[in-house]
Amino acid sequence: MNVKKTAFNHIHKKLGAKIVEFAGYEMPIQYSGIIDEHMAVRNSAGLFDVSHMGEFEIRGVDALKIVQKVTTNDASKLFNGKVQYSAMCYPDGGIVDDLLVYRFDDHFMFVVNAANLMKDFEWINSQKGSLRTDIINKSDETSLLALQGPNSAKILQKIVSIDPAEMEYYTFAKCKISGVDAIISRTGYTGELGFEIYFHASPSLADIVWNSIMDAGKEFSVKPIGLGARDTLRLEYGFCLYGNDIDKTTNPLEAGLGWITKLDKGDFIGRDVLLNVKKEGLKRKLVGFTINEDKAFPRHGYEIKSNGKCIGHVTSGTFSPVLQKGIGMGYVNLPYDEAGTKIYVDIRKKQIEAQVVKFPFIKK
Repeated sequence: MNVKKTAFNHIHKKLGAKIVEFAGYEMPIQYSGIIDEHMAVRNSAGLFDVSHMGEFEIRGVDALKIVQKVTTNDASKLFNGKVQYSAMCYPDGGIVDDLLVYRFDDHFMFVVNAANLMKDFEWINSQKGSLRTDIINKSDETSLLALQGPNSAKILQKIVSIDPAEMEYYTFAKCKISGVDAIISRTGYTGELGFEIYFHASPSLADIVWNSIMDAGKEFSVKPIGLGARDTLRLEYGFCLYGNDIDKTTNPLEAGLGWITKLDKGDFIGRDVLLNVKKEGLKRKLVGFTINEDKAFPRHGYEIKSNGKCIGHVTSGTFSPVLQKGIGMGYVNLPYDEAGTKIYVDIRKKQIEAQVVKFPFIKK
């Protein structure tokens, strides 16, 4: 299989990034180090290349109908310039993917996870039936940067034709960034103030946008950030990662995504099963937990126990640079989901004490 490269690939290599293959792309896992990059985003600002993500345009007279059919959230509530977090389910309630839905005046845009790109594209197309709609894969011609951190708006104010500080959370606008046509949305995957910037994929435009952001951010010590810190940042805020915390074996209700699952909006794929799940009550839930023992942290797949009995499994785990201790997420049987519950995680053949906590792990 040919490994793809984003329009920023030459920049990552020039900066000495450690490159790995991820979702069919050469991507930077880290530059100066995961903890250093993580704290740069928490304290000031960091710039991520996330061009591996997938973008689909949903067009046609039945565009809203197909969006409503395949997603769990209520897209009828969207207006031009509004973004929505949502999910897609299989008929059995399992999750196809989580995604962002953008509402333009004449079409929708889905932003999907890189590893699910073709699976999602084929899934949506398979559900069209007689609906008059076109699903257009724009992924290869779209570059996407994420500028995240408390100083991100101040940096963009220098180079963007609109004032990003005035943008509301989960909205977007068309603009120019250093003369390049772009779409900027106030969204992100870090829990910080942040923006995602979409524009046409080409190395020349990539140079202009990347360099202008880095130059504008010099006074704020902006740093390039790799996928390693992207994962630790999202985990500190309890954001789900597809393939770890959610997948086809989990449903949105047990994953804590009931708030994006509008069972009263009308029919959508998986709704009947999810209504039944709600009626019968959950048997397990995705929870967060902290580990107080020095230098111990959980990993995906580790067993979670109580009184020596397995009650669940870890889905994500890391060492939190902010809390300076191990944190994790995992599904546990009820009633072990209550905050404050003492649980044990099997780490290197030892049962390490942990405590269930509410998301997010860090609060600002």
